[in-house]
Amino acid sequence: MKEYIAEIISNSLKQFDLQEKPDIRIEAPNQPEHGDASSNIAMMLAKPLRNNPRAIAQQVVDGLEYDEKKISAVEIAGPGFINFRYSDDYLFDELNEVLTGGESFGKTDTNTGKKVLVEFVSANPTGPLTVGHGRNAVLGDTVARLLEWTGADVEREYYFNDAGRQMRVLGESVRARYYELLGKDEKFPEGGYEGEYIKDIAKSLLDEFGDGLLSAADEKPFKEKAEEEIFADISATLKRMNIKMDSFFNEHSLYEDGKIEETIQKLRDLDLAYDEDGAVWFKTTAFGKDKDTVLVKSSGEPTYRLPDIAYHANKLDRGYDLCVDVFGADHIATYPDVLSGIKSLGYDPDKVDVVVYQFVTLVKDGKPFKMSTRKANFVTLDDLMDEVGADVTRFFFLMRSPNTHLEFDIAQAKEAGEKNPVFYLQYAHARISSILRKVNDEYELSGRANLKLLEHPSEIMLIKTMLKFPETVGNAARLREPHHVITFLNELASAFTSFYHDCRILGEDEELAHARTELAKATAQVLRNGLGILGISAPDQM
Repeated sequence: MKEYIAEIISNSLKQFDLQEKPDIRIEAPNQPEHGDASSNIAMMLAKPLRNNPRAIAQQVVDGLEYDEKKISAVEIAGPGFINFRYSDDYLFDELNEVLTGGESFGKTDTNTGKKVLVEFVSANPTGPLTVGHGRNAVLGDTVARLLEWTGADVEREYYFNDAGRQMRVLGESVRARYYELLGKDEKFPEGGYEGEYIKDIAKSLLDEFGDGLLSAADEKPFKEKAEEEIFADISATLKRMNIKMDSFFNEHSLYEDGKIEETIQKLRDLDLAYDEDGAVWFKTTAFGKDKDTVLVKSSGEPTYRLPDIAYHANKLDRGYDLCVDVFGADHIATYPDVLSGIKSLGYDPDKVDVVVYQFVTLVKDGKPFKMSTRKANFVTLDDLMDEVGADVTRFFFLMRSPNTHLEFDIAQAKEAGEKNPVFYLQYAHARISSILRKVNDEYELSGRANLKLLEHPSEIMLIKTMLKFPETVGNAARLREPHHVITFLNELASAFTSFYHDCRILGEDEELAHARTELAKATAQVLRNGLGILGISAPDQM
């Protein structure tokens, strides 16, 4: 409807001698009683037309040509706002669209034809996924779902490195525990991994090989077994969270196929990389930074920037129209250098979109909360899901804007009532399902319902609320901010509660009961669709 209103306003503006037409913005009025949509176009034209905004608004309104089956009234308010009221016929037609659209209602074609890669989680296989990885995992998966709902062909990718010091220390840690199980002395590596999961991996090696690995020349068999078991653990955790990766990309492959050296050489050829003090430097001062940045340390170890530049070049070489990266706030200082690097190499940096999220604190009763865990001094995602459930875990990671710090309140998450926001939404769906079961017991409804019987203000408000869903999905996808879907679902559940309080279904005559039943069905469908985008179940009973 907003597109339709913008079009009819644009047509009305043809009466003016404008050098350039301003953008026509359509917003919902701050107060519902002022209408369903509003435009400030008259105020925007006051200066170029050198006229009073209300006078301009009247001219615009006088020039409007619109379908009265869509718009019932157009009014001028305040300093010159043009307010529109939707007709009931339009609302009933749109309600039918919800019912016929079913599981597809809310989907758009904004990104149809676009091939998108969303890279997230990307934790090296050195241990189980922790709460620190949880927000990344859920945010990345939900952004992918939103992009799919807007028509994109989306792939989810997990980027990791099974080489380097971290993995070497992991293998040495497992070897030390393996020796310990056999009663042998083996020095535990400095900075080694001390979690119980290391002992579990060592025990599985002992069960498989006995003491046969005492003669191993290095930590390689221990590292390989650790990677295998940790990745199996990570995959199981992601599956539990309703997340499935399409591909896994190993950073080490960039070294094996020569892409790292090729990237350095290309930057040298562009006079953007040079040697100094035994290190290789990236001339980031050429992009406005105060200092140049190390690409390869004097020890020969690359910093994160170098493989990340090569990896992003690889992504774009694979033909993706958009590459979305989900990073924690600790990447704020590094990713601009990666974008500068790929731009220098001739790639379009606008094809890379970085979603940065702030970190998570577990709290209970307003205080930092540490759950007991058998896997070292961190809380795993599995621990958290054991405590509050997978649906609640996903929901709480999504209910705030990514760029705000998230306090995950354990007590609130375990609450089985309206204080728990995911319970509130799931209960709304379960309650509608219960009502529909009772309707089936009381009535034998058939044929099309007469939706024009839906005249109560609470019925009309419920219809108007659910019709905001496609726009909400589009905005959430564009902004990469899933919490907008949660805000909408709360509004929808609240509107249904008002409808349920004001308008009976059971006990009414069959025609009215039929119309209200269809309204309840539509509400349930939109709740299911929204919760599905969030990766959360919509139970029929609780």
